Amino acid sequence: MSAETYRDAWGIPHLRADTPHELARAQGRVTARDRAWQLEVERHRAQGTSASFLGPEALPWDRLARRARLADTARRCFTALERKDPETAAWVRAYVDGVNEGLTETGQPSPGQPTRTHPNPGQPTRRHPAPEFARTGLAPGHWDPWTPLGVWLATHILFAGFPAKLWREHVATHLGPDAVALFAADGPGTAGSNGWLVSGERTTTGHALIAGDPHRFIEDPGVYQQIHLSCPEFDVVGLAVPGVPGVAHFGHTGTVAWAITNAMADYQDLYRERLRRTGAGVEALGPDGTWQRAARHTETIHVAGEDTVEVEIIETDRGPVIAGGPEGLDDGTPAALSLRYPPRVTADLGFGALLPLLRARRVADVDRALDGWAEPVNVVQAADTEGGLLHRVAGRVPVRPAANGLRPVPAWEPGHEWTGWHTPPRAGLTEGVAVMANQRGPSTPLGVEFAAPHRADRIAALLAGKERWSASDMPTIHTDTHLASATPLLDHLAALTTATTETIGTTETTETTATTAPPLTPLTPEAAALRDRLLAWDRRMDADSADAAVYAALRSAVVRRLAAHPALAPAAVAPAYPEVLQPWLALVPRVAYALEHLLRAEDLYGIDRAATVRAALEEIAARPPAGPWGDTHRLAPWRALPDAATAHGDEPGLSGDHDCVLCTSPVPGLTDRAARGPAARYVWDLADRGNSRWVVPHGASGIPDSPHHRDQQPLWLDGELAPVVTDFDRLTKESDD
Repeated sequence: MSAETYRDAWGIPHLRADTPHELARAQGRVTARDRAWQLEVERHRAQGTSASFLGPEALPWDRLARRARLADTARRCFTALERKDPETAAWVRAYVDGVNEGLTETGQPSPGQPTRTHPNPGQPTRRHPAPEFARTGLAPGHWDPWTPLGVWLATHILFAGFPAKLWREHVATHLGPDAVALFAADGPGTAGSNGWLVSGERTTTGHALIAGDPHRFIEDPGVYQQIHLSCPEFDVVGLAVPGVPGVAHFGHTGTVAWAITNAMADYQDLYRERLRRTGAGVEALGPDGTWQRAARHTETIHVAGEDTVEVEIIETDRGPVIAGGPEGLDDGTPAALSLRYPPRVTADLGFGALLPLLRARRVADVDRALDGWAEPVNVVQAADTEGGLLHRVAGRVPVRPAANGLRPVPAWEPGHEWTGWHTPPRAGLTEGVAVMANQRGPSTPLGVEFAAPHRADRIAALLAGKERWSASDMPTIHTDTHLASATPLLDHLAALTTATTETIGTTETTETTATTAPPLTPLTPEAAALRDRLLAWDRRMDADSADAAVYAALRSAVVRRLAAHPALAPAAVAPAYPEVLQPWLALVPRVAYALEHLLRAEDLYGIDRAATVRAALEEIAARPPAGPWGDTHRLAPWRALPDAATAHGDEPGLSGDHDCVLCTSPVPGLTDRAARGPAARYVWDLADRGNSRWVVPHGASGIPDSPHHRDQQPLWLDGELAPVVTDFDRLTKESDD
């Protein structure tokens, strides 16, 4: 193989080869060397076989993966790719060949066989198996050509948040249709991002800057892999997804750069199915009033330490049945839900865009490449060295009735069919900038619920505060901790005088002499002092801020009290849908993320919110937090083997909050720990790619004892960025020994 591997000071792989296919093979090989355990976890998750070595906690995901037909869909998509785009299919095969070579190298040594280390200090250990393999008894397996497509699909199947439709159905059923709007918010489990484009007229160099940070569940090893891919056809730096070739979402070719945010589009539908068993199998009632044969078979899931589990796989003309069946849900409720999602319908994941993106020279090239994008649906920002700019939506969203986007719809009624595909919208810049943070924007016609505008508004305001921006200025935006969503709760505090009634947003606050409500006891001195302290707070969620800790404690107390109120009790017990979907159906997180709406609404089922806030304030005043926000607001990364966290001790404290630009999301009322946050940060400089910057939460290596496993975390915590190095003369060549 002609490919060469280099490393920079952070252990980031820089690959050089003679052809794109040799380069893809090298990318697969180096990824397996650096991330063998992560790759194998993702392969098994795509196949629905992760419980075989992770145990019963992984079983709910495996059930969903099997029932949603993720692996079968990936196979179909790769077969179609071979037929329509043989060059890309061969390129993906080359990547898989490299993965298999790298996994063989990192396979477990025989007992007593020493591991071989790289002769250069600071380089990743070679032929050194990740310790997780020994702990689980798992050996590196074999990747098929379709496996990268399965990894991509498994990573993004929940991006469009189809379980939110179950929540809307649930809350409308138990609290009434008006509750849907009350609880509309960026729900738990969704993914988001900040992204902003500054045109050359607003920069110090006269060339554009693109910056941002994708928000995902923070995983260890990380979901993004910094990488440099160079061959005669292209030279690209970017953030790859381990297990997938190329650079899909964030890249810089030297003359053009691009980045994405989640468009919050709705492109997956749930259908309520009527199923019945017959002597020949299972039938589903179709929209024409006739019973139609459904595909059916059973699969066996192996579970480490427990008996095997048999799963019935049913697929109707709408799609795979992901919950319930002919006998209903596990609690006997007569229900079955099928999922319709574009790759299952079209056998296309958009992988045909990956090579054209690497070869792009101008924004027009990026634009054409993204015309073939499918999943997930993103808002894209791009700029080139000639002044070209691009701000568009990319991805496939079906045309169908609006009701499909709100709740599960009846499969047996006509009028819920897909009838085509939306043309992705485009947008321009305002005063030389474009900002996307999952708020309503160009993708508004394609979605139902969007993130609150706070992050986007704050980024726009910060950009407006300076006439010219440089790449080195961008971390001040990445790390901004102002919390605009604190306003409704602080308004309630400001209204607390001697006594209050439920008046915020409707009438004036009343004193103890009011006749509209019984008088409340005066605030205790401790509560009054705490109220005054919070009203003077600068609304910054800094890790070292004691006031931020007090605000968060008060917010959590309000959330718990609202969620416990009898008026909301009917929504507290979620239906018996699969466990993996339950985070979208839990009342406390829903109250937490919709708190602004709930506090500002004209009426909330008769709940006295002023009294609720007063009681929460007295509760916290009696036992205020002992330390600053960072004491409890700590990183909570996902690891396939959770007890691996003990190797690193306590995770670090974090600044930020759910609605800050520095989006480190706790779940108020449940935990201050942040499982979601910036999975990477980047600044793409179109004046000089060498002036670009990036960082990830941990490091380039997935091997726990590597010096590059967590060496970027101090930068990430401090809001600093590592330099992007593209000059191979400044890199260290890695030996193949």
